[in-house]
Amino acid sequence: MLHNTRTPSKPKIRISQSDHERLSALASTFATRNPEASDELLAELERARVVADGWVSSGTVRMGSTVTFKPDSGDRKTVTLVYPGEADISAGKVSILTPIGTALIGLSAGQSIMWTARDGRKHELLVLGVSKPSAEEIDGDQSLAPPPPAVAASL
Repeated sequence: MLHNTRTPSKPKIRISQSDHERLSALASTFATRNPEASDELLAELERARVVADGWVSSGTVRMGSTVTFKPDSGDRKTVTLVYPGEADISAGKVSILTPIGTALIGLSAGQSIMWTARDGRKHELLVLGVSKPSAEEIDGDQSLAPPPPAVAASL
């Protein structure tokens, strides 16, 4: 009997032009410091459909979004997707450069994705809901922007 050993395809994702530009710059900044995280983020950005700012639906995970998801390990979790300098797991703020942060970007409610933890174990999560970031977070909150390269190098 043959078993299906094919890796499941990843779901289609959408990313705004501004998030794509900022995240590409962030991945480049971290390429030497954290090549694995940088490569994973770049791979997600490469497969994403880039759309004009304002054309990403409110139910799509973007930087600053608050996401409720159900991991394969059990209870639902709610996190906010942030840049590395703002990450605080105790406050539910997850960095885009973590495996789960990279897995979440661009997903919409109802989509699921397989992702690999830092220990190499594979997991699956299902996005249950997404709250969009506020207008000030999108337009003017510099805490959402990646740090300048000189600052990022010191992180």
